[in-house]
Amino acid sequence: MLYWLTALSDGGDFFNLFRYITFRAGGAFLTALIFGFIFGKPLINVLRRKQGKGQPIRDDGPEGHFSKAGTPTMGGLLIVGALVTSTLVWARWDNPYVWMVLFVTLAYAAIGFADDYAKVSKQNTKGVSGRTRMALGVVIAALASLWASLHHPEMLQNQLAVPVFKDTLVNLGIFYIPFSIVVIVGAANAVNLTDGLDGLAIMPAMIAATTLGIIAYAVGRVDFTEYLDVHYVPGTGEILIFTAALFGGGLGFLWYNAPPAAVFMGDTGSLALGGALGAIAVATKHELVLAVVGGLFVVEALSVIIQVLYFKRTGRRVFLMAPIHHHYEKKGWAEPTIVIRFWIISLILAMIGLATLKVR
Repeated sequence: MLYWLTALSDGGDFFNLFRYITFRAGGAFLTALIFGFIFGKPLINVLRRKQGKGQPIRDDGPEGHFSKAGTPTMGGLLIVGALVTSTLVWARWDNPYVWMVLFVTLAYAAIGFADDYAKVSKQNTKGVSGRTRMALGVVIAALASLWASLHHPEMLQNQLAVPVFKDTLVNLGIFYIPFSIVVIVGAANAVNLTDGLDGLAIMPAMIAATTLGIIAYAVGRVDFTEYLDVHYVPGTGEILIFTAALFGGGLGFLWYNAPPAAVFMGDTGSLALGGALGAIAVATKHELVLAVVGGLFVVEALSVIIQVLYFKRTGRRVFLMAPIHHHYEKKGWAEPTIVIRFWIISLILAMIGLATLKVR
């Protein structure tokens, strides 16, 4: 919205700053951060009053989690509220990729909110059925994938860009939309599975979003793409504003989610953040890079898949408990130790993901 202040500029005054994506990204970060600090405590108080007993705790979960009973959930409302408000204030409203990512974020947040509400109101851990969540998630991802595909340059439509290998495109044809659906739905559910410890999911999501934001800015500038030898996707640079807002909103949330958490993000936040990461990867044609940047989420999801498949086949478990962060809890690792080490892994993977821009 504030971009339109450039209409008041003569090219050399303060209003000219609003032309620059980097300036507006900085503004988006600060706006979202301040939003989180201002509304964080009031929101937590409202959630505590409305939810009473808070998020139900699994009976078969790690013993240390029983002490968290009564902690309110749906804290993802703070993240989503901050990043959506900030993005609308600072981003260009005529950019299709911004609206595509916002659509996925809000739609998945709505699914997560319905699931959190069902869990809290019924005081059980089941919530909305998995089939219903999956079906809605697929429909949302399909719409977003089609949206992105229609706005991609003609030479990139239905193409899968392969990182590292210069100018390599794989024509997926009619399979591109199903592939993109898997990326978005998979990312949403992977982040959801990771959200099991205080602060565990939010920081890796912020790191991954920032990395993807840098990639979006780079592939949205023709001079950068020529230098880096990557595919040019005009308009994606504006996504940097969304990711900056996500980082600011995430920091505001982390202030209250740091151990011991005063609020959990719940599915409202985890599905929204994961869906946003998948949508950004599809918009920027960096779907495969997301698997590296969000490698921690991939490992968390794979640990569950491996555990379920192996148990059904043999009746035994590979991990003491899945997702894998619970495995380390069962081994006696302290919760802050797991969280911080997983943060470090996320940062390393983000650096590797960024390196794919230059390594050709």
